[in-house]
Amino acid sequence: MKGRVHVAGIGVISAIGTSIPETLASFESQSSGIRNITLLDSIHHDVLPVGEIAWSNEELADRLSIEPYVTRTALLGIYAAREAVNDAGIDLRKWRAGLISATTVGGMDKTEGFFIDFLKNSGSGRLRNVVNHECGRSTEIIADDLGLDRFISTVNTACSSSVNAIALGVRLIAHGMLDIVVAGGTDSLSKFTLNGFNSLMILDNKPCRPFDANRNGLNLGEGAGFVVLVSDRVKHTCGLRPESF
Repeated sequence: MKGRVHVAGIGVISAIGTSIPETLASFESQSSGIRNITLLDSIHHDVLPVGEIAWSNEELADRLSIEPYVTRTALLGIYAAREAVNDAGIDLRKWRAGLISATTVGGMDKTEGFFIDFLKNSGSGRLRNVVNHECGRSTEIIADDLGLDRFISTVNTACSSSVNAIALGVRLIAHGMLDIVVAGGTDSLSKFTLNGFNSLMILDNKPCRPFDANRNGLNLGEGAGFVVLVSDRVKHTCGLRPESF
């Protein structure tokens, strides 16, 4: 490792908060975001509680001032990535900056809607809901929103995806390949993941109770979280007081 790496900004959106202050307040008050499904079109909407963000795709797109046909995974990622960059207060265009985003769902939410229509009528369905299916496409959409094109990468290693994205970002900066990396992950709820986990019989029909003797499984959720990683040079040049390193 050639140099130290610092966290200059943080952004998050989840069922317990749409900002860092909201999320911290939920932790401190021990508030739970696990509740019945209201947005995802699922037969399990009144059976399997989830950590669902209360905003619809249209509401998210409106808050971000972008087109609503963007996948939910990308919308959540843009929201959290923007917050992280704003928190850092750095002009990314002045540095060798990249994006590493982790996801396993990708654009699956839109693809599911397409095939529901397509199976009813092969002449229906909108192709733009399929072309954004691949996980890397969500990363490209986030990168475009941030104005990043020097280095873009997607990590998909299931539950460890975001940690690996951050670890890769740290290595790229530490070895002098980039000055700044926006790193983290984003995933939305989808029928495929909910039904898949349910088929394994590991979902609890009540809020989960980790480490409890009577625990009965887990709850799925959705959200996004990103950090802005910077080099020593960026830290000193911009006069930053990093939150951690």
